[in-house]
Amino acid sequence: MINLQTIAIDGPAASGKSTLGEKIAEKLRFLFLDTGIMYRAVTLEAIQKLSNTGLGNEEMVTKIAEESIIEIKPSSINDGRKSDVYINGVEITKKLHLPDVDENVSNISTFSGVRKALSAQQRAIGLKGKVVMVGRDIGTVVIPEADIKIFLEASAEERAKRRYIELQAKNINISFDSVIASINKRDQIDESRDLAPLVKAKDAFVIITDNINIDQVIDIAMKYIEEKRSYRYTY
Repeated sequence: MINLQTIAIDGPAASGKSTLGEKIAEKLRFLFLDTGIMYRAVTLEAIQKLSNTGLGNEEMVTKIAEESIIEIKPSSINDGRKSDVYINGVEITKKLHLPDVDENVSNISTFSGVRKALSAQQRAIGLKGKVVMVGRDIGTVVIPEADIKIFLEASAEERAKRRYIELQAKNINISFDSVIASINKRDQIDESRDLAPLVKAKDAFVIITDNINIDQVIDIAMKYIEEKRSYRYTY
C-alpha cells in the first residue's frame, strides 16, 4: 500500500480531474471527493430558491451554502454517474450539469462566503487522510500540505469536446458552440477571481491531457505517485 495520505488534483473545467481522481482513489482504496460537485449543488439550490437577479446576491447565496447539507454517496445507478449527490435530502445528481448550472457555478464559486463554507467542509475531510480530492484550489488553498499535487491541463477545444460528448450521452440537448463558450467563460472567471483563483501549485506535477486517453493519464499519474513513494522510502 502506498504510504501517502492526501492527493490533490486540480485543473480547469473538463480537464479530466474527476475521472482521474476516481480511478486513483479506487486503486489506492482512498476516499474520492470531487469538490466541484459541492459548488454545483449549492448553485442548483440557489437557482431553485432565488430569482435570476438573486443569484448575484452573495449574502443570500452564502446563507444557502451555510445551511445546506450536501451528501455524496456511492452510485446507485449504472448510468455513468460517479456518485449519488443529495442536498438537504433531495437527490440531484442528474441536474448538476444542466446548462443553467454550468452558466452560474463559476460566478457563485467566486463568493467568499460560499468558498469559506465549502472549503471548511472540504479541508476537514482532507485532513482525515486517505483521500483523493479534486477541484480548482485543492493544492493551493484547501489542502496546501497535500502529499501529492497533480495539475491537469488541456486546450479549451479538447475540454469542450469531452463535455459535449458527456452531455449528449445524458440526452441534454445543447450545441457545441454553447459548450465551448461556457468553457471559455468559466476559465476566465476561475483564473481571474480575487479569492482562490485557478493556479498551479509550485510543487504540482503537471499532466497535459490533449491527445492522450484516460488510461494513459492514469498510468502517468500512478507512475509519479510510485516515484514519490520510492523517494520517501529512500530518504
